[in-house]
This record gives sequence, C-alpha cells and structure tokens, in this order.
Amino acid sequence: MTGTAASTKHLTLRCLFCETWNRIDALRAADRPKCGKCARPMLLDRPFPLNDETFARTIESAEVPVLVDFYADWCAPCKTMAPAVDELAATYQGRALIAKLDTDRAQRTAMSFDIRGIPTTIVFKAGKEIARQSGAMPKPMLVRMLESAL
Repeated sequence: MTGTAASTKHLTLRCLFCETWNRIDALRAADRPKCGKCARPMLLDRPFPLNDETFARTIESAEVPVLVDFYADWCAPCKTMAPAVDELAATYQGRALIAKLDTDRAQRTAMSFDIRGIPTTIVFKAGKEIARQSGAMPKPMLVRMLESAL
C-alpha cells in the first residue's frame, strides 16, 4: 500500500436525494463527489444534515473528525451560531465533517446524547465523543474544539 493510499480517509454518507449510502474519499470532498446511484452532488462545503436514521452510521464510519451542531429551527442562539458552523464546513471540507442534527426531528438521537440545551456542539473522533460544549459559541471556539480532534 502506498503512502497516499494509506492516508486516504473516508466518509460514509447517505445521499440527501435518493437515500443511497455512499463511501466518499474525504480528501476529494472539494471535487464535489456524486452519489453513485442518482449522480446528484454530495455537498460537503456546508453542514451535512443528519437524522435518527443516519446519525450512528455516519459518525461511526467517519475516518475524519465529525463536529455535530445539535440545534432547532426556532432557537435564536442556534441561528446566531449557524453562520460560523457554515464557515467551518467550507474551511474544513475534506479534513473534517461538519454536520447538523435538528433535535426536534431527531429526538431519539438527541436523548441518547443527553442533549438538555441547544445549541450543543459535540466533536467525535473514531466514532467516540471527545469534546462537548453547550450554548452558542463564536467561530474561534468552534475552531479550537475541532482542531483538538485533528
């Protein structure tokens, strides 16, 4: 195995359009990989939406760190933090997965992680939680959380 092949990291994500699971080379995320079934783009330059059905598999199979923003559409602090989360997704594309989970629509997952307040940000590495912070945070704090996992 060459050095390049050994350093390749993958993500397993479900297509937002046809719901087919795809294995994606994280380093090529900026090349706008397409779904193997419907050929629609897998957009990783923005936070990737997760739900109760996709959360566990996405987190557990990710070979790069995953930062998840647990939020709700009605939450003012969540809306305040959203632009920083969006910027993080664009900046760390290929090095980390930035994801969002709507706690109103994915209550089972939110409860399993004991989410008591939103926004709550959790960073996962190798499928395990390594950092957590509740409350709205400025972008530099989000960067520090994510950098601790890289």
